[in-house]
Amino acid sequence: MADTDQGTGQGTGDGAGQAQAAVRPRPGQRRVAQWMRDYARLPGIPDEYLGEDGPRAVWTRFFDAFSNLSAPEIERRFGAADRHLREAGVTYRAPGEAAERLWPLSHLPLLIDEAEWQQLSAGIVQRAQLLELVLRDIYGEGRLVADGAIPAAAIAGSGEYLRPVCGIKPPGGRYLALYAADVGRGPDGRWWVLSDRTQAPSGAGYALENRLVLSRAFASLFKSMNVERLAPFFEAFRDSLRGSADRDEPRIGLLTPGSFSETYFEHATLARYLGFLLVEGDDLAVSGDRIHIRTVAGLKRLDVLLRRVDSNSLDPLELDASSHLGVPGLIDVLRKSGAVVANMPGSGVLEARALLGFLPSLSRRLLGEELKIPHIATWWCGQKAAREEVLSRLDDFAIEGAYGRGVPGIANHGPVLAAELPPSEREQLKTAIRDRGIDYVGQELVRLSTMPVWDQGRLAPRPFVLRVFAAATENGWVMMPGGFCRIADQLDARAVSMGNGARAADVWVVADKQVSTHTLLPASDTVRIRRIAGVLPSRAADNLFWLGRYLERAEATLRLVRALGAQQRDTGKGASGSLQVAERIQRLLVAWGAASQTSRAQSAKVAAEALQAEGRFGSALSLVRSAQRTATSLRERLSPDAWQVITEMAERLAYEVEDDDGVISAAELTLQELASFAGLAQENMNRAAGWRFLEMGRRAERAINTARFARQFAYDEAGDEDLDTLLTLVDCQITYRSRYLLAPVLAPVRDLAVLDSYNPRSVAFQVEALNEHIASLPALKETGLIERPQRLAVGLRSTLTTAEAATLDTKTLFALEQDLLSLADAIGQHYFPHGPNASRPEKLTGLA
Repeated sequence: MADTDQGTGQGTGDGAGQAQAAVRPRPGQRRVAQWMRDYARLPGIPDEYLGEDGPRAVWTRFFDAFSNLSAPEIERRFGAADRHLREAGVTYRAPGEAAERLWPLSHLPLLIDEAEWQQLSAGIVQRAQLLELVLRDIYGEGRLVADGAIPAAAIAGSGEYLRPVCGIKPPGGRYLALYAADVGRGPDGRWWVLSDRTQAPSGAGYALENRLVLSRAFASLFKSMNVERLAPFFEAFRDSLRGSADRDEPRIGLLTPGSFSETYFEHATLARYLGFLLVEGDDLAVSGDRIHIRTVAGLKRLDVLLRRVDSNSLDPLELDASSHLGVPGLIDVLRKSGAVVANMPGSGVLEARALLGFLPSLSRRLLGEELKIPHIATWWCGQKAAREEVLSRLDDFAIEGAYGRGVPGIANHGPVLAAELPPSEREQLKTAIRDRGIDYVGQELVRLSTMPVWDQGRLAPRPFVLRVFAAATENGWVMMPGGFCRIADQLDARAVSMGNGARAADVWVVADKQVSTHTLLPASDTVRIRRIAGVLPSRAADNLFWLGRYLERAEATLRLVRALGAQQRDTGKGASGSLQVAERIQRLLVAWGAASQTSRAQSAKVAAEALQAEGRFGSALSLVRSAQRTATSLRERLSPDAWQVITEMAERLAYEVEDDDGVISAAELTLQELASFAGLAQENMNRAAGWRFLEMGRRAERAINTARFARQFAYDEAGDEDLDTLLTLVDCQITYRSRYLLAPVLAPVRDLAVLDSYNPRSVAFQVEALNEHIASLPALKETGLIERPQRLAVGLRSTLTTAEAATLDTKTLFALEQDLLSLADAIGQHYFPHGPNASRPEKLTGLA
């Protein structure tokens, strides 16, 4: 797996240090120089760009190279970056929102020179060491509370303090595998820690994506700036998780809440980049003292779980009983050291702001040294002296919740400035602090530094918060050379929240000399050759199966829409027959839920509705969107090209068409894109179980639709128009004409569409393919008996092999359609059961 943050472009003309042939500055240099002068004149803004003696050297280097680009070239590259984000589907979901947003990447990176980064890293590593020791004591001996170093209420008041975890020694030896801190620079030029992230730190995957986008957009500039690579950090983190397991080749999973998580895209990105399995709680089961993944081949042992689910939701048996995100019995597995969970459940207790004021003394006690990077001065109102201090100078503080994201009693998610509250609310806040100070902290107001952003063709300052990451390894803590930067859209530094329109930025740690390229690929002489199918969780198999079915349903609907449009255009001989066929097509679209009603006078309206009616579950648009939602849960398994095809189909069908020709054109273009997806799946997907389930979904749905088409248009009294329409719907016009050289005849058409196993669009061909796929899948029960899906598939193959076209009447075709539906249902019930069936006996012998 190559390091995705390496620049790949060459000769793009944006490199630094190119010789200038003319003495006079180029137009681009003059333009950028003017931007920099205007930017430096902005008053009273502590800024990353400006040092004590003028522009920082690292920014000067950057803009010297940047000035070699013309204004159109700059916009072209920015547009390329935005296009990549859109095509790759890089998204996030703001808190409380159902719809995803496109990732808001700023086009300029945050630059940090090597010397400054080393100082920042030293402080973050020290803080990670300290927090690890504090967690060991909180869930271990409890000496810090017993000696009064930490008030018991400051720990017990947090909902993240988990009593069931007390006394459990973390498998793998560490509570924290990954630590993150939000930092900002104050007016005095020093870095400050704003908050700690010990629960399940997010942002590393987005940092990876930010790097990928900007390093491609400015490939030569990225390389010439000697930007430190991210791959060594991820390699160290992956190796650390691998080394924490109790066997040499562990199976590692990334536990996600699911596709409706605010940062699901990041979960999929990390799982794909690190080679982990992306799993949800329903994918996992406890057997004995181990965690296993439910796969299409039975239960498979899982050794390490990198979690992105909050601690309280991890185990409904011992923690939050209402949670559907976790694994029943997980805490007991940890007691028995049966699996490693990173970060350890309960580690989120250290995110409580109530603890911030105690960290300096804890550092002296546990490490014997002062904190190298201070945090914002914080007063926990659970102590009388601190509470009185906050109340006496209330307007000088930002009031925050001691344990959560919001302030108790205030309807927002950020800090509260008492000076800006109405008098009544201010008094209510003071009363609440007096009555229950344990829930509040007061924090010093610190104005954050700004960084340059590109705003309407010019440079503008914006406040930012930088999230930095450290991974625990056997050689100590390793820092990611960069991070996840959030930029506020307003100069108010308190507005740094992704839900309020903030942007993200890549972070470049710039070295003085050339950095070595690095990759996650192992050395060639250490690779063991493998030809294994890998593990396919039942949930992923379910989604792949339904992805295939949704896309095939969309194709069938689009073919009907196109055929209906063709009937509308036919005004020659046989027009009355065309009207009858059009009515049949319309009735089928209504039966499929693609249209609301038939109308001989308004066939065009029916076609348009079937194409893109958002309120009709069977319309092509609704089906493609269902496929897109299903594909969202498969991001780690789909190639960028496949995802782009699905996204483009949804966008095309959502674009309102103006006339009949537009409906037909949209249907035809979308059919071409469906063919492109089928080609990508056929040529690019590994022939493992995942590909088979996608194919099974497509084959099952195509067989059902073809049988239905045959029943509707090859009925016993079908005429030429009906049979010709069937040949068009199943894409067999050329085959029929070359084989029979005469007008459509009922028996040959039925044979070609239903019984001909050489025709890739026939029912028999689909059934033959389903038999092959099912026979290749592992049996779930070791009884030696043929299982139900294979039994039904073999029966259907026998029926179609021995049938004759002359006997395929409407009743027989209807029975065939029902048998195909039963086969599709049997596949789902057997390989990926839901609800009560999810607890069915699995094949437990020979657990891997």
